[in-house]
Amino acid sequence: MAQESKAVIYAALAGNFAIAVTKFIAAAFTGSSAMLSEGVHSVVDTGNQGLLLLGMHRAKRPPSPAYPFGHGKEVYFWSFVVALMIFAVGAGVSIYEGIIHVLHPTEMESPLINYIVLGLGILFEGASWAFALNSFRKTKGKWGYVEAVKRAKDPSMFVVVFEDSAALLGLIVALAGVALSQWTQNPVFDGIASIIIGLILGGTAIWLAIETKGLLIGESANRTVVDDIRRLADAPQDVEKVNEVLTMHMGPDYILVILSVRFARGTQAERIEAVIAQLDRTIKSKHERVKRVFIEAEANRDSDALPNAPAT
Repeated sequence: MAQESKAVIYAALAGNFAIAVTKFIAAAFTGSSAMLSEGVHSVVDTGNQGLLLLGMHRAKRPPSPAYPFGHGKEVYFWSFVVALMIFAVGAGVSIYEGIIHVLHPTEMESPLINYIVLGLGILFEGASWAFALNSFRKTKGKWGYVEAVKRAKDPSMFVVVFEDSAALLGLIVALAGVALSQWTQNPVFDGIASIIIGLILGGTAIWLAIETKGLLIGESANRTVVDDIRRLADAPQDVEKVNEVLTMHMGPDYILVILSVRFARGTQAERIEAVIAQLDRTIKSKHERVKRVFIEAEANRDSDALPNAPAT
């Protein structure tokens, strides 16, 4: 999963960097507001992919006394920073630049350069988007795209899909703005296109922030995983009732599980310890992402068993 995510990010980073350079060159020659906004958009996307790679690298650091559960949430933090960058820099600069050009329109020069650059941008961005979407499709399983994003615990994959989708839509808007400005001889349309690009980026950033916020705060494992862990915990005959199943993603591939289990009347402490050890092995073998399991053993009040057996 991590290697596939990295491949998607590297592909997007290389494409966005090359496209950003050509967009800025075109904006300098033609004076197009929409093209300048698109250049800023590509620079922000390039920086965002760098931040995602940084988060994935830092997430690999081993646990320490200060961070006993590791650094897996670095991925979530930097994904949230990406959303803020898209909103503050990408959307903010694009809307500002668009308003300036609407209030003070300037004649566009050599629009043919814009058409060439936008055409190449759509081609390269489309290839990056197709690669990212295909990788996301492989990981989403039977869920629909919206549901898969809501359930996803590795934001690096869908962040790239979001960015590339916004980039493609922005390129189409920029192309329309350049074409309308040339056709009507009214450069205001170029500024309007820049504002629309900013709104697209703003909407993308808000959605990304919403989806990554839950992971950053401490989102539980998917319902299917939680239900299966409850089923496994309830399987031993010595278990009378599973009171609580608490889970939290400490990273895309790290699930923390806390169980509250009531044992049957008369279950001895040695047996409780054996069942707890077996549950720990079983849950981890069935769910590879589960790295730590803590089990609180609650004995029946009338039982001779220990009220609180050691947790694993």
